[in-house]
Amino acid sequence: MIKTPSTIAILGAGRVATSLASGFAKSGHQIIIGVRDAGHPASWSGPEVRFATHPDAIAAADVVFNATPGDSSVDRLGAMADALAGKLLVDVANATGRDERGAPSGMLYFNDSLAERLQSALPLTRVVKTLNTMLAPVMSNPAMVLGSPAVYLSGNDADAKATVRALLIEMGWVDTQILDLGSIETARGPEAVILLATDVMKVTGFKPFAISPVS
Repeated sequence: MIKTPSTIAILGAGRVATSLASGFAKSGHQIIIGVRDAGHPASWSGPEVRFATHPDAIAAADVVFNATPGDSSVDRLGAMADALAGKLLVDVANATGRDERGAPSGMLYFNDSLAERLQSALPLTRVVKTLNTMLAPVMSNPAMVLGSPAVYLSGNDADAKATVRALLIEMGWVDTQILDLGSIETARGPEAVILLATDVMKVTGFKPFAISPVS
């Protein structure tokens, strides 16, 4: 059994970070939320956590989750390449443009993916893509979706993906629901479905869902 890390940094303090923090806190992990300044965000509605600047959160963590806006993630995290060297970075973001209402309006990277660009910008970091194909609450509570939802893994490092798999299982995912797609290049498919997910939400609202194969 893989021993999962005791300290997890989540960069970002929005809905995704709240869901992830809630799931990991139940498993007994220490959670650090990386924010632009170390103050407590007024909008935070998640569990009791520690807040720190991004560099301080990264330095203290065994695993780092990228829950920052995908359209700025490469520049934001690339500037912290030294701090992220040797770390496992789990990317759950989607790189899209935004319309006047702030909703995703189109993919930014047509011939590759955010995960690939992060791996290129962070050559000494092990990047794993996952959890970007569902509504945020489902990330830490897959049982809220009827049937058997799927979650995908993409990354070049087998040990890093094994660690992420173990973390997903802690949050309630069943091993057979976790589909290892292969190398980091396979993140292109999971990232592209955000456009479908956006249109689905326009029809169904914020009803829990996960983009999954049905057989």
